[in-house]
Amino acid sequence: MDTNVVIVGAGPAGLAVAACLKQARRDFIILEKADEVAPAWRRHYRRLHLHTVKSLSSLPFVPFPKSHPRYVPREKVVEYLDAYAGRFGLEPRFGVTVKSIRREGGRLLVQTDAGLFNARKVVVATGNNAQPAMPSFPGVEAFRGKLLHSAAYTEAEPYVGKNVLVVGMGNTGAEIALDLAESGAKPTISVRKGAHIVPRQLFGVPIQMVGIASRPMPQALNDWMFPKILDLALGRLERYGIVRPKQGILQGIEAGRIPVIDVGTVAAVKAGRIGIAPDIARFTEDGVEFADGVEKNFDAAIFATGYRPAYDGFLPAELRPGKSGVNARATELGVYLVGFYNPVTGLLREIGIEARAVAKDIARR
Repeated sequence: MDTNVVIVGAGPAGLAVAACLKQARRDFIILEKADEVAPAWRRHYRRLHLHTVKSLSSLPFVPFPKSHPRYVPREKVVEYLDAYAGRFGLEPRFGVTVKSIRREGGRLLVQTDAGLFNARKVVVATGNNAQPAMPSFPGVEAFRGKLLHSAAYTEAEPYVGKNVLVVGMGNTGAEIALDLAESGAKPTISVRKGAHIVPRQLFGVPIQMVGIASRPMPQALNDWMFPKILDLALGRLERYGIVRPKQGILQGIEAGRIPVIDVGTVAAVKAGRIGIAPDIARFTEDGVEFADGVEKNFDAAIFATGYRPAYDGFLPAELRPGKSGVNARATELGVYLVGFYNPVTGLLREIGIEARAVAKDIARR
């Protein structure tokens, strides 16, 4: 089948690009391997809210409803994305898995399990959360408790009263630990290399807005200034076992490591409701031995160890533009990545910026 643009993925990034292309009167096809739009948002744990304010987190042309809270909960984000697809008449081809993309002459051939699509341009919008990353630890196969990746975690009820190890202190690990603690479980977070933590609101101002305002400042100045401000806002967290990485906060963001946006985890750590432990040396039958030699028993271990984009399975190296959004190589190749840059200023905000730019680049060519 011939088309102008193939969009791979019907999450927020794919829908945003499609809406922008529709406004530009360019034809396209959206391919989605799941059976509905925004599958990643549907499978997230139930207590999840946007960490960024709704006014700076909507997709192009359609703001979040005024009735929604400032930090929109997961189920309302899903409702918004369903309505967004309906608003623009977006009808993805569901249940279609892309197997490979290759160039033939001046066209891009997208091979799927539903046939071949012939396109002038391709937008890869499958997201950073396509494939759970599960690290291996010595002895993990002998552990008699429950093992799961955070992708399979939905709520705390099965863990009430139990000792639960959360492996990794990113945003997901910090919030799952808080969910467990608030529900009567006894969580401990294993922190391997330390963590940058920022409050969701800094002295009453959303941290997203602080990030936007500070973006033009020199990186070195930001990396010097923010630790001092955060110590005032959150206290010295080293005394609780949470050390800052040597790499500055903005350097970390550029490398893809988003700081933890605190929604109550720090207070729970200070109150002793969430334990902090170092890296894991090995698993035992009943728990783990940590790098400091301390052993502790656990009933379950939840790996909040992130995801991989996984587009390398169908997009060969010679067709990868390198960066998300519009750049010279993306324009040259006719292949764009959208939704793979997650700054502290907000992934959904960045998706909107990228989608408009990519649609404009496609339309003028």
